[in-house]
Amino acid sequence: MIEELAVVVKIENYQVWVVGGQNSACGGCLQKASCTTNALGSVLKKKSVRVDTDIELKTGDQVMVAIDEAVLLQASLVLYLLPLIALFTSAGVADWLLADNIKYADLWIAASAFSGFLLCLWLINKAQNLMILGYYARPIVVKKI
Repeated sequence: MIEELAVVVKIENYQVWVVGGQNSACGGCLQKASCTTNALGSVLKKKSVRVDTDIELKTGDQVMVAIDEAVLLQASLVLYLLPLIALFTSAGVADWLLADNIKYADLWIAASAFSGFLLCLWLINKAQNLMILGYYARPIVVKKI
């Protein structure tokens, strides 16, 4: 599990919104770019994130937020690999379908590649919202500090 300290800023039904806390140990480290310890913290510091919890919390509480490495890796593969496959597949299909004598064939191939890329991102978003992909890539509150 990748863990990070966070502060509760908003509370809803069994979910809280958290903002990443201070992490002074990682601030001066020279290995910060290649270290996975602060991976979740870099996301949480930019904006508030909705996190699931069963613990009774109130605004201002410090909590330990965690996400499973396998879930994070699976989400990364879905979000990076599938759109690239869709991009190249749509470009290949468009190249195969278009005749050589069509004017602006390269422009049509590029447009179909971009359309396939956007369609794949939209489908991933819909599948994640409907919980079709089989994984739950949202962090959870492990404990109250």
